[in-house]
Amino acid sequence: MQPTSRGSITFASGNFRDRPIINPNYLATKADIDAFMHATELARSIGGGQAFSDIRKSELLPGPTVKSRDDMHQFLRQSCSTFFHPTSTCKMGVGKTAVVDPELRVYGIQGLRVADASIMPNITSGNTNAPSIMIGWKAAEFILSAA
Repeated sequence: MQPTSRGSITFASGNFRDRPIINPNYLATKADIDAFMHATELARSIGGGQAFSDIRKSELLPGPTVKSRDDMHQFLRQSCSTFFHPTSTCKMGVGKTAVVDPELRVYGIQGLRVADASIMPNITSGNTNAPSIMIGWKAAEFILSAA
C-alpha cells in the first residue's frame, strides 16, 4: 500500500496527441521487493495451512515450480502491475516536483486544471474514491470562484 519505488510519466514531444512515455518502475527498491516477497510467502503459508486442506487443490500462482528466492523475484517482476487506483502522477503543491498548484492549476499551462487522484502528493492507504470526489468538489469551487 505504500510503495517506495517511483515511476514517471513524461511527454514524448510538444504535441499533446503523442502518447506519453510511461515508466511504472515497479519493484525498483529493495523495500518493495521484500514486501512482495513477504506477502507472497504469507499467502502461501495461509493457503497451505490445515484450514484449507479439505478444499485445496494446488497452487496456481506463483506455482509449485517457484521455490527459490531468485525464482520468486523473477515471478514478481513478470507479474507485478497496478490495481486500479494509480495516484500521485501530477503532484499538487509548491516546488520543483509539483505539477499542479494548490488550486489544481497545471504550472505553465493557462486554463488547465487536474482534478483526480493523480494530484495527491502522497499515496493513500485506502480506496481513492472518496478523496477523488472531494478533489472534484474542490475543483468545482475553484472554477466557480474564478468565473
